[in-house]
Amino acid sequence: MKSKKNLTRFTYESAAFEGWRLSISRAGTTFTKYFPDKKYGGGKKSLAIAEGILAEVKAVIEGAKRVDGKLSPATIKKVEKLLADAG
Repeated sequence: MKSKKNLTRFTYESAAFEGWRLSISRAGTTFTKYFPDKKYGGGKKSLAIAEGILAEVKAVIEGAKRVDGKLSPATIKKVEKLLADAG
């Protein structure tokens, strides 16, 4: 499987983690969440979950108002809650 924009595939033979990392940066704030294959039942399933969450995160961020060019604290909190509830 190949990495996609905002989604990076991690497969290391010597590491304990195999799965997908969602990472998106907007207006000076970076959000990151890991989607391990073991937890979600394989590479394709973890990718599907990660893609769904990425779409939700993008929708929240793109529709958010900016305060001095940065994301508002309410928006940051909303995205962090969305990521926390994802796993």
